[in-house]
Amino acid sequence: MLEGYTIHEIDLRLKREKEELISFLGANNLRYEEDIQVAFGIYQDNKLKGCGCAVNSLLKCFALSEDLRGQNALGSLISNLVQDRYLKKIYELMVVTRSKNRNLFKSCGFYELISINGISLLENRKNGLTNYCQDVLKQCSAVNTRSAIVMNANPFTKGHRYLIEEASKQSEELLVFVLADNKTFFNSEIRLKLVREGTKDLNNVKVFSAGNYLISRSTFPTYFLKKEEDSQYLYASLDAFLFASKIAPLLKINKRFVGSEPIDSFTNKYNDVLKDILPQYNISLIEIPRLKNDNEYISASLARKILMEEGVTDELKDLVPLTTYHYLKEHYE
Repeated sequence: MLEGYTIHEIDLRLKREKEELISFLGANNLRYEEDIQVAFGIYQDNKLKGCGCAVNSLLKCFALSEDLRGQNALGSLISNLVQDRYLKKIYELMVVTRSKNRNLFKSCGFYELISINGISLLENRKNGLTNYCQDVLKQCSAVNTRSAIVMNANPFTKGHRYLIEEASKQSEELLVFVLADNKTFFNSEIRLKLVREGTKDLNNVKVFSAGNYLISRSTFPTYFLKKEEDSQYLYASLDAFLFASKIAPLLKINKRFVGSEPIDSFTNKYNDVLKDILPQYNISLIEIPRLKNDNEYISASLARKILMEEGVTDELKDLVPLTTYHYLKEHYE
């Protein structure tokens, strides 16, 4: 099928090979993204003719020269990337692409989760989302309705705790989803642990990893977007529609809580998208005023700043629950 071509891993440590990949993507109106962990290339006479890349569970940055199209070159790239990811014990894979390309990925074994605004999200498991929600439900109580919070908690602060506590008072059962994003100061396992430890006294609260199904803005690929496209809106709307149309019905979620956002413009914009989309699916969005400490808003970014600049201080202790404070003392003093 690819007679006359070779395919092998691109060594991103070598300046020449990395620059060739960046140039090839640029020639195809795509952008190289610095978080790429592995890349494979298709070559003819030592010239790059096609590429595909991956970071964690996300496959991205695919491009093919005209003469390769129709030769299952995409399938060959995906096969190599899947093998590489499996060797690293990453089995649940996702693709975000232009909707016009979704059938190409479907022909390579991916299944469409959602398409909105010309962007499609696909995964390599036919019933991945259903299985994820079933696993969540196994740990839930038999209630008629549930509420949800999605958070990064980097780290878990008194502000996060206040949001969860207030939401729990207004919920039969509250599901807290911690984003599975490792481009953060604290990795996903630590953040999940701190949220669970900091809320274990709240009987109607269950804490879960968001897995691949609640998208972090830092992992949303933008390599195929044009400069004039609003990447923040496209990310937020894709995430919101996936939650509202797929996740919420399976988990009987009819309310989602967010904290008010007086500081970060992106989060404020994301909340606005939720306010627009969730009611279309009979899901209420409830905004809880952000907690203050001495007239200053409590935030994870402030906690990280103090930790990095001053260490584990009394000022930091005022911002985080004791469970988080004890973890920080143990690991950062």
